[in-house]
Parts: sequence; C-alpha cells; structure tokens
Amino acid sequence: MRALYKPDAGPGLTMTDRPVPVPTEDEVLIRVLRTGICGTDLHIQRWDDWAASAVTAPLVPGHEFFGEVVEVGAAVRDVAVGDRVSGEGHIVCGTCRNCRAGRRQMCIRTKGLGVQRDGAFAEYLTLPGTNVWVHHGEVEPEVGALFDPLGNAVHTALAFPLVGEDVLVAGCGPIGLMAIAVARHAGARFVVGTDVSPNRLRMAEAMGADLGVDVRGDAKPGGGAAAIRAAQERLGMREGFDVGFEMSGAPTALPAMVENMNHGGRIAMLGLPSGPIAVDWGKVVTHMLTVKGIYGREMFETWQAMSSMLQSSAVLRERIGSIVSARYPARDWEEAFAAAASADGGKVVIDWTEI
Repeated sequence: MRALYKPDAGPGLTMTDRPVPVPTEDEVLIRVLRTGICGTDLHIQRWDDWAASAVTAPLVPGHEFFGEVVEVGAAVRDVAVGDRVSGEGHIVCGTCRNCRAGRRQMCIRTKGLGVQRDGAFAEYLTLPGTNVWVHHGEVEPEVGALFDPLGNAVHTALAFPLVGEDVLVAGCGPIGLMAIAVARHAGARFVVGTDVSPNRLRMAEAMGADLGVDVRGDAKPGGGAAAIRAAQERLGMREGFDVGFEMSGAPTALPAMVENMNHGGRIAMLGLPSGPIAVDWGKVVTHMLTVKGIYGREMFETWQAMSSMLQSSAVLRERIGSIVSARYPARDWEEAFAAAASADGGKVVIDWTEI
C-alpha cells in the first residue's frame, strides 16, 4: 500500500510502499478514503521539540480519517465489513482507575493513533474495534474525516452550559471555527471569535460569530484585551463573557480572556501552549473563575453528541462542511501540508482514492 512514512527521527515525510497492516482478533482493517491534516501532523513533519519527545520513528502519522471497513477480527462486535467509519484516535489501556470508572478519555496510558502507533496517512490502517465509530446515516467523506477535530470542538464547547450565555473563542483555526458553530447551535447569546488572520475572522462570522476580532494590534502581555473589551461595547454587553474557549495556545490569548470574563466565568482550555503563560492568578481567584483543561473527546459521549447534532441540524451540517477549504489527492500531499501550515484557512483534507 502507499503511505506517508517517517523512517527515522528527523524532519520530513516520504510517500512510499508499506505492507498492508494485519488486524488482530480485536481490530478491524479500514480502507482509508479521506484524512484531515492536524497541527500534530505538522509537528511530526517538522520534527520539532514536541515531536522528538513524543514520537518514536519509524511511523505512519495521521489520526483524522474516514474510511470503509474491509476486514473484521473475530473478537470485534457491532462493526461489519462495508461500514463507513471514523475512529477515536486515543487508544486506552482499559485497566487504570479512570478506564475502569468509565472515564477513558483520562486514561493514564493513552497511545495516540499516528503518534505512538501507525496511523491514517495510508491506504489502510488497523484500529481496535472498540475505537471505531460507525456512521449509521449518510455522511460526506470530508465531514467524516473531521469527526476527530469536531469532537475536540464539541468536547470544549459543551464543557459548560451555553444557553443564553456570552461566549469568547480565542483562536479561529478549524477547531475554533467548529466550536463557534456548536456554541451558536447550542443556544449562546453572543459569540465572539478572536484571531490574527482576517480570512479566518471572516470564516468565524460565517460560522455564526457575532463578531470576529483582530487581536494583532496589541502585542503586550494580555494582548488583545482592549480589542475584546471594545467588542463587548459594540454588542451592548455589560458584565464580561460568561464562557471562554481558549483554542489557540498563544501566550497572549489566555491573559486577554481572563481580563474579559464576568465574575464566575468559566474557561475551557484546549489550545496547547508552547511555553509558560503569565496569567493574573489573583484575578482568577477574586473573580472566581473556573479553568478546565480539555484533551481529546469523551469516549463516547462526545461522539454521540456530535452525530446527533449533525443529524438534527442542516445549518450545522452546512457550517461544519464548509470548514474544509481545500482537498488534495494523496499524490499531492506536499502541497496539502504546505496549505495546512499556512494557518490562513480552514481544514485541509487528503483524498486517498487519488494516489
């Protein structure tokens, strides 16, 4: 089979021939139809400090996918040959305290598809049957490939009640854009997105944000706080944001968010910082703010929620589908990675039926 492969530790990937993986009795073999390019994949391609510390080469990366089941292990239940599927990329141990308590997303021994085991940038991949999500209704292949990052957005957006609340979303990359669409679907009053890309801010408003705020003009610690306060005034808000989604990992984003939260505000933090962030923790205490870390998806409550929302709302389906800004045949994977690295658009998808 053809696969994107990292043969050893160091920058770069190569398209090459690899053996078709053989599923164990509790795994399925999936023919990959589409894959999404994630920031994690860009880290692995560049082989930065995070990749060097987290990834063991050789490796086939990739964890966002949509495909068709072609073989089912003898011990697998509720998955059949021909099923159209996506997959939960966090593979858990099943025996730690959290796994035994049903909190599998908090497993202390999680292995990542495309990070610690061969992933989806290939014509075929294997996955434990328990990690397979079967699409029982019609779903566009590109949308199916978004279920992993859409799960991140839904997990973040539903961390706190949203009905009638004012929501601030810092970072309008693909997951931030999807979180905006989910917040609007879930009944938020005002939704404001912040970013440094004018194109992504336009996309944020197309997703349902009342305002897209450009925070490039304030590079001080707590950058963008003044622009966000001005957005509150434009919307007629009087007491700050009730809920914040920090999706960027930018060092100025969380301080600016803290500055603009109402007393008792709640922050769900998905963005991974590249270094320490200076936060006014005195304000966190005196304003009684809650900061909750979000990683991945709840298994499998988030998957159920996002499937149900997409099934019940044509508007949400259209908005999520419009996140895909470019699709490339697998043979043009280098162009696809360059487009994803530009950080100026939506989601980039690779088509593995065109090699």
